[in-house]
Amino acid sequence: MSIVAGSYERFIWGFKLKTLKHSTESLTLSPLFTFPSHTSPIKSVAVSGTVAVSGGSDDTIKIYDLTTSTEIGSLTDPTSTVTTLCLYTPQTSPAFPRNLFSGFDDGNVSFYDADPFVLLKSVKVHKKGVNDLCVHPSGKLALTVGRDSCLGMVNLVRGRRSFFCRMEKEGNLVEYDCIGGEKFFMGMDEKVSVHESENAKLIVELPTKKKVLCIAPGMNGLLYTGGEDRNLTAWDTDSGKVAYSIEDAHSARLKGIVVLSKIEGTDEGEPFLVASASSDGIIRVWDVRMATKDKPTPLAEVNTKSRLTCLAGSSVKSLKKRFGGSGNSSKEQDEAA
Repeated sequence: MSIVAGSYERFIWGFKLKTLKHSTESLTLSPLFTFPSHTSPIKSVAVSGTVAVSGGSDDTIKIYDLTTSTEIGSLTDPTSTVTTLCLYTPQTSPAFPRNLFSGFDDGNVSFYDADPFVLLKSVKVHKKGVNDLCVHPSGKLALTVGRDSCLGMVNLVRGRRSFFCRMEKEGNLVEYDCIGGEKFFMGMDEKVSVHESENAKLIVELPTKKKVLCIAPGMNGLLYTGGEDRNLTAWDTDSGKVAYSIEDAHSARLKGIVVLSKIEGTDEGEPFLVASASSDGIIRVWDVRMATKDKPTPLAEVNTKSRLTCLAGSSVKSLKKRFGGSGNSSKEQDEAA
């Protein structure tokens, strides 16, 4: 399993989570790579299979091959700060993503082919910057939230915005559930709302004491949240109640959560492992089955000694995928889309 984190100091960090063959009681986060890959703070990272990407305030997206622990190229198509990234991978081919989607500070969302990495189309979705985006498991729709206090839906098949509405507050997070995409979650300041995907009907609200900065859907209807309260909290999204919480998981606010779930049909990943990253520079891996203890101890941790801004992770199969190439797009490619 690989974990990738971005930092305010423009470094990207890659680690491999190694486990014992017959037990997960002893884990280590072994360094894969460290690059000063951007010229300004990294805003977002995404990982899928053997591929990782990062985006920053330098209007650039960097691409990494996890099998060789190398940076293999960059995309300079972005016209402003890269605020959010999402790699879409079909369930039938989990080793390599099909598309990359990116949101920008100018309100645009761009679609990229992932093999090779070329720009397909850009769509103006928000009047102000895109805070977050997520792609439905079908790969046909994407949801976005922006600084204009609006929720947008993008038809990825037709390449255009299909729905747009104003909300009572600015949303900073949006995510589909991990099973079927029947629900989506939206973070607004000190609460997370749970909605039906079909009609955006509100199901339940999850009130938090302080601002939520990261969310990650888990198995069995759980949603993990973290933020200014420094806690790693698991919510039951059916009842709206806290299932369990790791109090003071970090000494500073949480900036990223990854659920290291088991991949169907493989021996990779464990459904009870959750990684968290904080602006204190520390990445920790937790066995959430121990969350009911007074002071659970992380199974593994590493101190990057930097201000972490984002976290992503993926189980990586022991195979190599040839990259078709990477680089800048052309107007012809954009118009052809």
